[in-house]
Amino acid sequence: MNTTPHTPYAGKKAVITGGTLGMGLATAQALLDGGADVLVTGRNPQNLEAARRVLEPFGARAQVLASDTASLADIDALAATVRERLGRIDLLHINAGISSLEPFEQVTEAGYDRAFAVNTKGPFFTVQRLAPLMPAGSAIVFTSSIADEGGMHGMSVYSATKAALRSMASGFAAELVTRGIRVNVVSPGFIDTPTLGVTDASAEERAEFMRLGDQITPMRRHGTSAEVARAVLFFAFEATFTTGARLTVDGGLGQGLTPAAA
Repeated sequence: MNTTPHTPYAGKKAVITGGTLGMGLATAQALLDGGADVLVTGRNPQNLEAARRVLEPFGARAQVLASDTASLADIDALAATVRERLGRIDLLHINAGISSLEPFEQVTEAGYDRAFAVNTKGPFFTVQRLAPLMPAGSAIVFTSSIADEGGMHGMSVYSATKAALRSMASGFAAELVTRGIRVNVVSPGFIDTPTLGVTDASAEERAEFMRLGDQITPMRRHGTSAEVARAVLFFAFEATFTTGARLTVDGGLGQGLTPAAA
């Protein structure tokens, strides 16, 4: 019997913003299972503490840092911490994001500004500050959404932030390719996470969102965080001749499929 541990990511260093729950946490766990050193960030104190408990078995290879992706001061502190604790980054996974379901008439200036600060400004300056720590052969993977194209009721601002993020990723891919850094985008559909991707929804609203997702997704189910994590890790370590690309993880939802009624 082969008892050798399966450690495909041994020696790799990864940073995941928004890594304390859902897709980010699943990606962190997969990396740690594979032998990597991982630093995850988050802002919510309860999520930070829960992530510390989940990742505790991995010991010093797992680090959890409180950091607001919309704060340039926090981003600068993150860069200093990564330089001190990890030294370099082989994978930078930009996963932090927020969303709200709001008809455009109800959108406030404060909500609009916060959405763009978290979903676009934060990612831009995180890459700007952390790219100097990334050697040739490393990768950046953004979590976007299938809402980064097309239109959906109640998601005008969110969709705009994700469309901007997707465009930004293309720009980074062009600017970083000569440095040997690949940049790609994963765009999930309906994924079964603690928030279902809607930050401030009630339990009833999430239940309805789950029902709707199962109904309109051609595969007739939500995806799992682990399925998104596998797509992230494919871009990070397997797709070595791919940059500037977008991969949907959506059960066929964004592909125009029209399966027979269930």
